[in-house]
Amino acid sequence: MEQLTQKLSNGEMTIQELPMPTLSPGMVLVRNHYSLISAGTESTTVKSARKSLLAKAKERPKDVKMVLDMLRKQGPVQTYRAVMKKLDAYSPLGYSSAGEVIGVGEGVTEFAVGDRVACAGAGYANHAEIVCVPVNLCVKLPADANLKYAAYNTLGAIALQGIRQADLRLGESCAVIGLGLLGELVCLMLKASGVKTFGIDVNPEAVQSAKEIGIDDAWPRSDASIGQSILQQTHGLGVDAVIITAGTSSLDPINFAGEIVRKKGRVVVVGAVPTGFERNPYYYPKELEVRMSCSYGPGRYDLSYEEKGENYPAAYVRWTENRNMQAFQELIHSGRISLERLTTHEFKLDDAPAAYNMILKRTEPYLGVMLKYDVAKPLQQTPVTIQPKNFSTSPKIGFAFIGAGSYAQGNLLPNIHSNADIVPIGIMTNSGTTSKRVAEKFRFGFCTSNANDILDNDDVNTLFIATRHNTHAQYVLDGLKRHKNVFVEKPICLTLDELVEIHGVYSQLAQEPSCPRLMVGFNRRFAPHAVELKKKLGNVPISAIYRINSGSIPKDTWIQDVTIGGGRILGEVCHFIDFLSWLCGSLPKSVYATALPDPDHLNDIVSISLKFENGSIGTVHYFANGSKELPKEYVEVYQAGQTGVLKDFKSLDFYGNGSPKLGKTTSQNKGQAAMMSAFLDSIRLGKECPISADDIFRNTLACFAVQESLASGQEIQIDRCFHSDIA
Repeated sequence: MEQLTQKLSNGEMTIQELPMPTLSPGMVLVRNHYSLISAGTESTTVKSARKSLLAKAKERPKDVKMVLDMLRKQGPVQTYRAVMKKLDAYSPLGYSSAGEVIGVGEGVTEFAVGDRVACAGAGYANHAEIVCVPVNLCVKLPADANLKYAAYNTLGAIALQGIRQADLRLGESCAVIGLGLLGELVCLMLKASGVKTFGIDVNPEAVQSAKEIGIDDAWPRSDASIGQSILQQTHGLGVDAVIITAGTSSLDPINFAGEIVRKKGRVVVVGAVPTGFERNPYYYPKELEVRMSCSYGPGRYDLSYEEKGENYPAAYVRWTENRNMQAFQELIHSGRISLERLTTHEFKLDDAPAAYNMILKRTEPYLGVMLKYDVAKPLQQTPVTIQPKNFSTSPKIGFAFIGAGSYAQGNLLPNIHSNADIVPIGIMTNSGTTSKRVAEKFRFGFCTSNANDILDNDDVNTLFIATRHNTHAQYVLDGLKRHKNVFVEKPICLTLDELVEIHGVYSQLAQEPSCPRLMVGFNRRFAPHAVELKKKLGNVPISAIYRINSGSIPKDTWIQDVTIGGGRILGEVCHFIDFLSWLCGSLPKSVYATALPDPDHLNDIVSISLKFENGSIGTVHYFANGSKELPKEYVEVYQAGQTGVLKDFKSLDFYGNGSPKLGKTTSQNKGQAAMMSAFLDSIRLGKECPISADDIFRNTLACFAVQESLASGQEIQIDRCFHSDIA
């Protein structure tokens, strides 16, 4: 399928042939008929992309600070990779479209193939022939709906939410500052609801356009009589509310709103304007109320609502973003508002770059700019060929990736050095833009959105899994059952039942002469300073402290969601339990964990005491409530009169037998490169897997034991409380 993309590095805009998006549970696959270019929001994005790197840095001081912090903590190599991944990515454009359903995901009952729908959401309702949208960002339309008008879906919901925040009644009055497309949609709906409507804009052409849709009055901002005219038409009161839909860095809209609104009136901010209003002479004496309008309405930016499809009860949240979309579509279909004159331009998808150039250069007056899709055109199925692979002899390692996010692009893929023995075959991600860019950069043979294109490919004998955590177990099972070597970024699974199933499948394969390798990405045991520390330790038990200043992650982030990310115990603490197990050369025997009381029950401020089979003891202090100024990881190891101190994988101090021995590096090295080399060499040279299956299964059990200990308040004996065949 074709999709419009741009590069953040230089603003290059192209129509890409990409794999169709993956149809996941709770999602709807839609063939677009139309998509709307949001001239305000999208032109800002495109302008920013076309600026120089210096100009980008000047307008993003927070991003620059993050880059500098990363440079200080992780060094230049990792920082460069992270920045270039962002700059070189193919970024999708668009967030409002309409079309026909061509597929529904597992659990979807609201839609069926053939339904006409309107879609919303950045990253979902893209300018693409095919989009995949969560159910709560999609609304069903009547069979005779006009899909061109329905494609205004997102902007209509944004406008309607702004009106709801204004809390206007029949017969009241409202001024709209900013008469672009969003402002005109607000005016149309206000007019339809019986509210006296006034418009203000810096552009006289926009003012004239608003007058033509029949609002009560409109003025250019340069007109000095606006305030007096509004007083005359509101019987000396001023307007009951002002809705600001302008986009500007000026304080004039917010301050002028205070001038024209009545005492105890409401000012609603919908557009991107600063809100540092002057307290006097209007806001304080009038006791004005300023309200922010959050995009499409309640549910926006809520992971449970937008991605998991959970709804809010209508009795308690009458107007969610989805219900706002439904209401907007009903206004269109019933004829209570007419969008006929709003669409000033219509382009084919292939001509989309010309549409953006027109908007940026303002070569013509415009309002609604629509992209139209050729729905009679046969769609190309995945995979999309990138670098054809013609083998004279079969490589020892033909590898593929399922998932290729930031970690895979920054730490895994750069450390796989392709040659005649190691060949990149295919890559699959949910996003076609990511698949295509990563496939090109790392010279894969094809990219796809269908995992079976990889799992059923005979040229692929080694599978890397770097998806969200809730998908790991199934992909591990799928790979092992096809006798492929499997490397999975931690954790291997999220539930004990999944671990039992993986253990069962692997145990059967282990009886075969050519058992595939199973590896989890526990990279810290391969870090140079860690390897040096282990060399200095003897064979007697150790005692160790591992302190992690992890930093907080909001509770609505996917990794904190127990059904998607598994929480930070399974998602991150597994690293540190594995590290101590490797360091002492023994598997964990028992676990006792305590956590700081937390109303959200995130368990990300936790102390974990571990006992190992060889008598070693260790404590993992995983704290999310510390200062960002403190380095993230710190390890102390004690053994027979000697002590090793590992600081953030940058330095190693070893005390004992004389003066301290010091080892430092300028860059952090957590062992990813050595881990990848060891794993690939084990396949290529027929060696044992660098992390044993016993380590993988027992250390994962220890993480489940941590959760059990936190729930019960008891010390958990791993071999007694969990499946003895695994433990």
